[in-house]
Amino acid sequence: MCQKRKVLIILKETTVWTYFLEEDKIVEIHCSSLKNEDQKREPELGNIYVGRVKTIVANIGAAFIEIQKGITCYYDISQAEHAFFTDKKGKKPICIDDELLVQINKEAVKTKAATVTSNISLTGRFAVLTHGNTRIGVSSKLPKEQKEAYKAELAHLKNDAFGVIVRTNAATVSFDEVLKEIYRLKEEYDAILQRARTRPCYSCLKSAPPAYITDLKNVYTEGLEEIVVENNELYTRIHNYFEKEQPEILPKLRLYEDKQLPLSKLYSTEQALERALKEHVWLKNGGYLIVQPTEALTVIDVNSGKYTAKKKCQDAGFRVNLEAAKEAAHQIRIRNLSGIIIVDFINMDSNEEWKALLKEFKAYLEKDPIQTTLVDVTPLQLVEITRKKVRKPLHEVVAAINCIQ
Repeated sequence: MCQKRKVLIILKETTVWTYFLEEDKIVEIHCSSLKNEDQKREPELGNIYVGRVKTIVANIGAAFIEIQKGITCYYDISQAEHAFFTDKKGKKPICIDDELLVQINKEAVKTKAATVTSNISLTGRFAVLTHGNTRIGVSSKLPKEQKEAYKAELAHLKNDAFGVIVRTNAATVSFDEVLKEIYRLKEEYDAILQRARTRPCYSCLKSAPPAYITDLKNVYTEGLEEIVVENNELYTRIHNYFEKEQPEILPKLRLYEDKQLPLSKLYSTEQALERALKEHVWLKNGGYLIVQPTEALTVIDVNSGKYTAKKKCQDAGFRVNLEAAKEAAHQIRIRNLSGIIIVDFINMDSNEEWKALLKEFKAYLEKDPIQTTLVDVTPLQLVEITRKKVRKPLHEVVAAINCIQ
């Protein structure tokens, strides 16, 4: 049985807040500044540019590519073999002053520059077209039978220029709809390559839509009941987007106009945000988590706290850990934590309890749309997790928006 999903979009001053709900619980929080959108002050995730190689650092396998005057990004030179060059300066795979097509695939984080890739991706609702990666892939979250069917049906698309990845959202639509979108992405891909041949360096060939629109493209349509918008102007913009890109979603789009009971009160969004930014997170059983992001990794410490009534029970630690595992998975997603994450559960002596805990924890982590992997348990009983880095964590985005305002 699929989960009931809902999206809330609220404009507060000049900030757009987007909340994803599953079974009426807020599981993701995204925010973006309309000031930032209007000013277009910095390149955004997903933008495609004609960039120029400024420096090459061969000993770390990297180059730094300038996409706008004064803005350089990190680039993995192993991708150069399949890059689309608009101006090649030498015979080596990559040379200073080479001009090539690149896309921002990771935002700048603190002192680290943004990352660009020449493996261009064009993302649709149901599929992704990838330059450089030529395989035909299917989301691992789809049933095995459906995965095999898609691979067989799309085999005729196999070529040396681009590949296709079928997204999880394809589970609820017909094959014809997915194929139609793939052909549309192919037309866009061809048009971008054609324009790149005649455009000067630093040209932006594709600008990502506003962040709140991009967020909507990543919502699972399975179980999606409604997208509720609490601002007339935003509603119009989103309506226009869906009318052009996904008309089938329009019946689920709703303008919320109740001034007496705003969405923030109805769904306690401010309390959810406050909890997602706090270091301490209380559990229902009296235990608590301490979430501490550092430069290298994030540490989540599990504590028994006020869980005193049953402390004499042999499985007291196990009971706290079970609830902590569910909450830790939730906090990782809602805070958009990424990279290396270490969870320090309460020590347990029983191997059976550890196996049961890790099984539960893994199941919770697998619900995350972003690739999240439970790697191992160290000899010190620390649980290691990795989560794919794509966007900045929630606390950094909120801090940046507060600075803009």
